[in-house]
Amino acid sequence: MNEDPKIISHTDKPIEQDNNKTQKVDINVLKARAKAIQDKESFKSTTVIILILVALGAAGIFFSI
Repeated sequence: MNEDPKIISHTDKPIEQDNNKTQKVDINVLKARAKAIQDKESFKSTTVIILILVALGAAGIFFSI
């Protein structure tokens, strides 16, 4: 029985060429992502402002009675 462990060093492994390739980026895709993020943040901030205004209006009506 041969129970010697197989030792593989970094020099024995082949260099992977696939990881070194640069990918092309389409500027339109990046712009679309940025616009989607900006729209999402804008919607959130608009919702918060509307909720604050509704709460102030409700508090004003409540305290005026």
